[in-house]
Amino acid sequence: MDLPEAVARAVAPLFESLPQDEALFKLVVTDPASSALVGVVETILRDDALRDRPALHSGLWLYIDELDRSHTVSQGIEDATGSFWHGIMHRREGDFSNSHYWFNKVGEHPAIAQVGGYDPHRMIDEVETLHTDKPQHLIDLQRREWQTLFAWSAA
Repeated sequence: MDLPEAVARAVAPLFESLPQDEALFKLVVTDPASSALVGVVETILRDDALRDRPALHSGLWLYIDELDRSHTVSQGIEDATGSFWHGIMHRREGDFSNSHYWFNKVGEHPAIAQVGGYDPHRMIDEVETLHTDKPQHLIDLQRREWQTLFAWSAA
């Protein structure tokens, strides 16, 4: 993932604690986030590189499965990027119709084309149907989606 140097340095402790190839493996989150990871993110958010970057905050909370905090942040971002994070959050909480609503508000976000092989509405429907089977192709797509939107938000 290509991040600006200051952002990469700030988030490095999180990626060391929870590597990207291990994160976001739950398509629908039912368990609370790890308190240790919450502490790591709380520390990261105080870094100057992220302090006033709510889209990155929302993404970091999603990365550790802290949906409530991600939701609180994404609700306050009144643009397509905020709607994108908001839609992901609702999909991951299993509120699929609300996820469709927010992705309708996203429109033609530049990050969508960068994900590759990605239609957010099709993904919502597939997650709704298949999430209990933990299909690897959807987990991989969810990771690419997160990495792409996080990098786009950091640029």
